[in-house]
This record gives sequence, C-alpha cells and structure tokens, in this order.
Amino acid sequence: MTNKFEIPPDWIIEILSPVRASRSRRVQSPNRVISKITFSIQNGAKLGWLLDSADESIMIFEPNKLPELKEKQDILPVLSVLENWQLTVADVFSWLNFA
Repeated sequence: MTNKFEIPPDWIIEILSPVRASRSRRVQSPNRVISKITFSIQNGAKLGWLLDSADESIMIFEPNKLPELKEKQDILPVLSVLENWQLTVADVFSWLNFA
C-alpha cells in the first residue's frame, strides 16, 4: 500500500509552524509550504489557505488568481458549497492555540 493520492483535495489548508523560541526561526520553510499549495491548485484544488501564526494572516490561493493576503476582520473565501458561511481571519486564529 502506498501513500499516493489520485485526486486533489478541493481545499488545502496549511499552517506555518510557529517560530521556535530557542532558535528564533521557523521549523519549516514557507517556500516549501507555498509550493505544496500551488501544486495542489495547479492540479485541481479549488482553494488554498496558508495560515501564518506570526502575524495572524492568511494567504489565499485560488486557480487563475494571484495570491491574496487576508487579515483581522477580512472575510475568507470558502468553497461554493459553503457559500453562506462567513468566516474571518480573526475567527480562525481565535480557534487555534500555538503554545
């Protein structure tokens, strides 16, 4: 059995690892995470979010659009099946704990 997926996710959400206090740097490369999101978008995903806990922002990735930065009370795009769901950046970060 392999860990290979044959279809892309509709929605990809990635969270950048918080900065490590002892080393004052991220555990993962933002470029590698962005590459994973853009690969998914190029291969059929409809929506990508990149959450950055350092400044509590979310970068939005959608097919045939430039990435867009959302902050604080900005409304986030969601999949069309959830079109009545209004969610802000602040809502998302209020649910997360990076301690």
